[in-house]
Amino acid sequence: MYTKSAVLYDAIYEAIGKDYAAETRILQNLIQVHKLAQGNNLLDVACGTGGHIRYLQKMYSVEGLDLSVEMLEVARQKFPKVHFYQGNFINFELGRQYDIVLCLFSAIGYAIDQTQLKLAVRSMARHTAPGGVLIIEPWLSLDDIRQGQPHAVFVDKPDLKVARMNISRTEGRRFLMDFHYLVAKPQGVEHFTAHHELGLFTHDEYLRAFQKAGLEVLYEPGGLTGRGLYIGTKD
Repeated sequence: MYTKSAVLYDAIYEAIGKDYAAETRILQNLIQVHKLAQGNNLLDVACGTGGHIRYLQKMYSVEGLDLSVEMLEVARQKFPKVHFYQGNFINFELGRQYDIVLCLFSAIGYAIDQTQLKLAVRSMARHTAPGGVLIIEPWLSLDDIRQGQPHAVFVDKPDLKVARMNISRTEGRRFLMDFHYLVAKPQGVEHFTAHHELGLFTHDEYLRAFQKAGLEVLYEPGGLTGRGLYIGTKD
């Protein structure tokens, strides 16, 4: 999915105006309220290029995990002192637990059905220490999707121009995105596409996934970006 676009990811979300610093401040407040464990170890699941890690590392002992080798290459270049793992959040096993486990920016949507959702939450819960907290930012629900809505992002830097476009569509309980990239660099202009599939889940399905994983769960409606947050705590 991110084979060619990983190197563009930061520029695209800078153009959108994603505020990782502000989101991290919200997270820090929630962690202080809900975490009972005394430790300070944090795992950022589906960490991407490490946008949140830039700020989280100032407060926590941070590690990251992502499925994409290309995204991890970017993250490692940016944060050479942070340890990153390559793995699938559905079935990863790191052999340790963390006081804080995060899965942000709606990456949980890449669990494309209820079985995968339950497995992913269970895997993250297994890596959450007693007294620790698991925080997941959900993807959109079926009611939030506007079929046929065009989307576009434009990057305008001196040596990089990017247009990323897609049209929203669904098939059953899946949200499908075919991103079209037009990229101009001093070496030339390139066009490529990237296909993404995300699962669409109900509020109750998220709650059940946490409960099945043995966590107490509550929902924070506003969250970081208006999509809410599910906050699970482990006895």
